[in-house]
Amino acid sequence: MPEPEGPESRNAVLEAFADTIIPGEKRHPDDRAVAGVSAGGGAVASGVIAVLETPEGGMAPALDDLARTLDEHAVRFRTDHGLPPDEREPFVGLRYDERLALVGELLAPEHPERAMWAGLAMFSFMAFDTGAHMHTADAIAAGHPGLATLGFAPPGEDGLWRFPAYSYGRQLADIHPDTDPTGSPA
Repeated sequence: MPEPEGPESRNAVLEAFADTIIPGEKRHPDDRAVAGVSAGGGAVASGVIAVLETPEGGMAPALDDLARTLDEHAVRFRTDHGLPPDEREPFVGLRYDERLALVGELLAPEHPERAMWAGLAMFSFMAFDTGAHMHTADAIAAGHPGLATLGFAPPGEDGLWRFPAYSYGRQLADIHPDTDPTGSPA
């Protein structure tokens, strides 16, 4: 099996995995990594590669190995299911339903590498749900697809978030009498 050739190939494999977790629409007609099974932006458009490469996440040193291992699993999956080989990028070349089946195998409770793949999946969720690689206000201003889908409210004009309406439609508890004006315990 050929080795991934540089960050573009590695990124394509990781994007294909992330797109399997939180699908989005193709970025262009020839997009192989994003299958295009959902409208709007998914994990890839939400910045999954940037989140994976942040030093704080600790995943960056493992990304080449993760991509290579995904391709190895894809080669096995293709063989097991009688699918034709794809010499360029075995995982990226799988159809979405095939990727979904393989990722399901890798995330199964009995799979010996499950923790590794669950960790990679969590970064897909972090990219979509939080835009963890950006300041939240900047992500909202840029139209971050995950935050927009979730309806994350923008900050006020002063850059702070305030929530004048209770999320459950009613106040759940009275403010403790020792709470200071900033909301901290006195």
